[in-house]
Amino acid sequence: MTNPNTASAPHKKPSFFKRFVEQWDLQLLVIPGIILLFVFSYIPIYGLVMAFQEYRMGDFPGSSEWVGFKQFVSLFTDPYLPQILRNTMVISLLKLTIGFVCPIIFAVFLNEMHADKTKKVIQTVSYLPHFISWTVCAMLLMDLLGSKGAVMDILALFGVERFDFFQRGDLFWGMALISDTWKELGWGSIIYISAMAGVDAEMYEAADIDGATRAQKMWHITIKAIKPTIVLLFIMQVGGILNANFDQIMMLTKQLGNSMLKDYANVIDTYIFQVGISQGRVSFGTAAGLVKSAINFILLIVANTIADKAGENALF
Repeated sequence: MTNPNTASAPHKKPSFFKRFVEQWDLQLLVIPGIILLFVFSYIPIYGLVMAFQEYRMGDFPGSSEWVGFKQFVSLFTDPYLPQILRNTMVISLLKLTIGFVCPIIFAVFLNEMHADKTKKVIQTVSYLPHFISWTVCAMLLMDLLGSKGAVMDILALFGVERFDFFQRGDLFWGMALISDTWKELGWGSIIYISAMAGVDAEMYEAADIDGATRAQKMWHITIKAIKPTIVLLFIMQVGGILNANFDQIMMLTKQLGNSMLKDYANVIDTYIFQVGISQGRVSFGTAAGLVKSAINFILLIVANTIADKAGENALF
């Protein structure tokens, strides 16, 4: 007969060292990642002290003259700041709404295709732009959207007077949205397609028996099944709302050398690059980067809290 005291005795959890030894092969796979994370993500945090100093090239981080909040005052009183914030927010919000929704729609419609060969071809073609650098993409766009490009050739057939898209600043936000969506459409849909693969086929069969239309099945089964994935990715994207794709902006504006686009294209990241790197104001650039990261972090917490309160899947 089993001793009840023995049966109910709590199981002692193995020590960290014992578990480490037992899982040594798995730990070896994890350690390089931890080291890279520590070197490139945690050690640089010490450099944030430069935001409160007047750093000069050659100084060891932390040894420069302490100036308190001088860099932050200069940042918030900069006359170009409202324009930069406007550009950043407009481009980011366009990508957060339209650019975020397009991969979901693409994945849903791709999931509805039953011709496997055609489906695989479309998937492969849609993934390819992701692997093209923004340098190459910018060159292609300049050829297509120039005054003598293919797009203008088509528009000219409808009586539109020829012009260069890259000489029209008021069109830049649309170009940034469309080019980014085109480039990341297929790649962004991968995670949704993977989530749809886990949907039970019997749910669709039951819906067919109940007389549900294809649109109803898409909305009530497919979209509902990937809803947790959508919420998680949306929260993460909100946390990076002030990241307006530095590479894209720099290439489309020829490293901000295109004066016709600069007033609409200069965002926080390019501003930090211009002032902090090109002009050598490292402390000012560090302060601007710190403010951007703090705002992104706050937005991430707010979005996560709202999702959690609404009963949705949250990051933490």
